[in-house]
Parts: sequence; C-alpha cells; structure tokens
Amino acid sequence: MFTFLHAADLHLDSPLTGLSKHEDAPVEAIKQATREALSRLVDLAIDKEVALVVIAGDLYDGSWKDFSTGLFFVKEMRRLRDAGILVYLIYGNHDAESQLTKSLTLPENVHHFSSRKPTSIPHPTLPVTLHGQSFATPSVTDNLAAGYPAPAKERFNIGLLHTNLGDAEGHGNYAPSTVPQLVAHGYQYWALGHIHQRQVHHEHPHIIYPGNTQGRHVKETGAKGCYLVTVDEQLEVSHCQFHALDCVRWEQVQIDCSSLTDEAGLTLAIRQALERAIASSEGRLLCTRLILTGHTRLHEILHADHARWQAECQSLALDLGPDLVWLEQVKVKTSTRIDPTQLAQQDELTALVLDSLTHFNPGELPTAVSDLQGKIPVPARDELAPQFEPDENTAQDLRDDIAAIVLHAIATAE
Repeated sequence: MFTFLHAADLHLDSPLTGLSKHEDAPVEAIKQATREALSRLVDLAIDKEVALVVIAGDLYDGSWKDFSTGLFFVKEMRRLRDAGILVYLIYGNHDAESQLTKSLTLPENVHHFSSRKPTSIPHPTLPVTLHGQSFATPSVTDNLAAGYPAPAKERFNIGLLHTNLGDAEGHGNYAPSTVPQLVAHGYQYWALGHIHQRQVHHEHPHIIYPGNTQGRHVKETGAKGCYLVTVDEQLEVSHCQFHALDCVRWEQVQIDCSSLTDEAGLTLAIRQALERAIASSEGRLLCTRLILTGHTRLHEILHADHARWQAECQSLALDLGPDLVWLEQVKVKTSTRIDPTQLAQQDELTALVLDSLTHFNPGELPTAVSDLQGKIPVPARDELAPQFEPDENTAQDLRDDIAAIVLHAIATAE
C-alpha cells in the first residue's frame, strides 16, 4: 500500500574526537560523512518513492558553531518536498542542547512534534497517524511513552520515540521505556532513536532502532543506515529492510596470532585481514583498528616493538590504497607463552623483579624514588619530574608492554 523510511541519530556535523593525534587521518572525509549520509537518505527516499520519512531524534549534535549545519538539513528537506515526500520528526537530547534548533524555519513538508506534550498528526492522504514528543531539555528522564495518545482506529499508527529502551547499559537513561509497555500501547510501529546500534526488538508490532546513519568513531562499527518499511492493505508491516547509508565504515579487525611463529607470517595475516575488511566495506572508506590477540610466541616482540608494528601496519594500509583503508590504531592484546613462575625459580633477584611486576602501577613511582623526590625543592621537582597520571587503558597498556619486555629479557638472558 505504501512505504516509509525510518532513520534516527543523524548527528549532523558531529565534532571529530581523537583524530587530531593522527597526522594521516582522513579528516575531511570523516568530517563530511554525516552530511553525505543524510544526502543518501534523501536519495533513497526519492528513488523508492516513499510516502514519508520519519526521523526519531538527534538530527544535530549539540550546539552549532554557525547556521551552516541547519541550512544543510533544510536544503535536503526541500529536496524531499520537491519530490512530494512528507517528513515527521522529533528532537532528541542532543537537539535540545542547541538553542539554534528552534531558530530555523523548516520547509512546509516537515512536521515536528512539540516538546510540551505528546501529540498526534494524521497523514493528509493515507490512513496513517503519527504520534510523538520532542525533548524539551537535554536530560529527560520521564517515561514519555506512557503519555502517548491511544492508537487511532482503522489507521496505521507510528510512534516516534527517543528512548533508552529497557535501560540499555552504557547509554543515558533518557525517556526510559520497556518492550512490554510499547507492545501493549497498540501502535503498529515504534520508530525509536537514541541507541546507535540497529536492533529489531519486536515484530507485529514492530519496535525498531535503526541505529545512526553514519558511524562517527571506532566504537560505532559496521553498516549504518535506515529501515525501509512496507505496509500492506491490511495496515500491517509486510516487509522491513535495512539500507546502508554510511560513506565511511568503521571496523575493529581482530587477528588471532596463536598459530603464528614469525614476523613474516604475522605480516601476511594482517594484510589478508585488511583485504577482507576492505572487500566487506563495499567501496566505502574503511577506518579500522587492528586488535592482535592470542597466546603467541610473538607477544614479547609485539610489545617491545609496538611503534614499529604500528608503522608496519600503516605501511600495509597505504600499500592497499589510502582511498580504501585508513588504520586508526594497532592494539596488542596478546598473551605470553613464557611461564613467570618457572622463571622465578632461577634466583632470588629474578623472583623479586617478577614479583614487582605484579604490583607495578605506571602512575606511581617506586617508594625509594618517591622518598628521594620528596627531598628535592618543589620547583626543581616539578621541572624534572612532571606528574604522569595515565587513564585506565593507558596504564594497562604500559603494564603489558613493560611486563613483556622484562619477561623477554629474563627468558633470553644467558
């Protein structure tokens, strides 16, 4: 009978984080990726001749530096207007952070739901009614869905909701709701937003997160996009298909080094893993983090020469094509085959060194050094020994590197 697109979490012009330390990062491609994903969303809507597009919050990413972000969104909405496609949207927590969100006048084909209370908007020509409520503040902790209107009879009901469904771990508990609550409400489709990983929580009624339209960093991996939903003559969802919109694909590629015995084998394994990841990205720029794992003889070499292996992997990526793949980082998460307990039996000094490794904290100086430092005048101490307080991940990496180097030195010493 008709089709519609469900998207969420566009995060237009989301600020780049963590890329400044990478001199070779494809900053411009990543910077433009959220805009390109929106353009692809509009292209898909026009190509599929959908009746409407629903956007479940977080169009923007907090405060804008200027109006160009909003103007780009308006321009794309005008393309949908010219194609006769209506748009229905709610504002999420990130939209509510910006005072400029409400400043730009949207084209007449775009309908946004008020933040004052849940409201219903009937489609002018189709038996469809949409229900929703925008966020009034960046932190809405009320169960908004509880106040949504009852479903309209003999119509296809779509609920737009920016929510943390089921109190998903690691996400702000905004507008919390549950699957049983949404199922019981009586709508045929719940268009959710806020969680950036796509998830189909229920079918008939459909309760769906489409995820964000473009991954923004290495923790937002895999294909990103929207859902194309088909509604039949009985006003039921007959088909629901994911469509990728991202132009930059983030992936974490793991390589098990357990069976590898030399550097040549490791280099070949890395190259093959990158080639497979490039092929799966379907022509998009692949931004990847390599994670080396396994119980391997190469453990000590990888930790001792971490910088060299980072450079080797970057060289491999460049050889495969800078327009195809960019290597964000190489993480060494291997484990040693050296038995510290056996080494400790060599002599008392070795046992003392290995015992010290188990209590080593990169953020703390040894007691003897700390006592000596306390006797140095404050200005000189600050100049000679600036404080270093690594975060938890950095501290663990330092512990692993130092332990590997020490174990290798003891194991190979005559």
